[in-house]
Amino acid sequence: MILIGQYDSPFVRRVAIAMRLYGIAFEHKPWSTFGDADKIAPYNPLRRVPTLVLDSGEALIESAMILDHLDDVVGPDKAMIAPRGEARRRHLRICALAMGLGDKGVSLLYERVLRKEKQLDLWVERCKSQISGVLDVLEKERADVETPYWFGENIGHADIAVACVLRFTGEAHPALFDARYPALRRIPPLARRCRRSRKSCSRWRRRRGEGIS
Repeated sequence: MILIGQYDSPFVRRVAIAMRLYGIAFEHKPWSTFGDADKIAPYNPLRRVPTLVLDSGEALIESAMILDHLDDVVGPDKAMIAPRGEARRRHLRICALAMGLGDKGVSLLYERVLRKEKQLDLWVERCKSQISGVLDVLEKERADVETPYWFGENIGHADIAVACVLRFTGEAHPALFDARYPALRRIPPLARRCRRSRKSCSRWRRRRGEGIS
């Protein structure tokens, strides 16, 4: 299998972490949605990441779809989410909030980088309010969790999604994710697999002023 997309993306990173935890081997193509759009297009006409190319040649798009497939591959006993019912809905809700937060964080970053001279204030403020709103909800709910991970003793997709998007938000928009969120900043050790290496961090800082991946 081939995973397309750069790990700077919280959407790509959550898929990569799940695959590693599931023990599923894959080749990584760190293609940029801007610089390598023509390479991505044959697999995904939206030119978006993550895209997962299966051994059969079929391409899966969007992190939720990809994870649903991976859960099916490993089976319900190993899947990092409940198979059905209220437990699954609660888990998916946290994932949806996290991915929505990531989407708004990426939108705000695009606005800053692509419209450096004349940003649309109304859009910027809307993105910021959405980001803060989700952080407030996640902080409140995480503060009430007494187990190591969001839904028990084992890591799940919700933990990975939240950790990945908080890493992205903290680096891309540090003023928005600060000391106001102590519960969210206490990430369980295993979820810290979402944090990138020092070398990767350096690449991200250099690109922040050059363009978007």
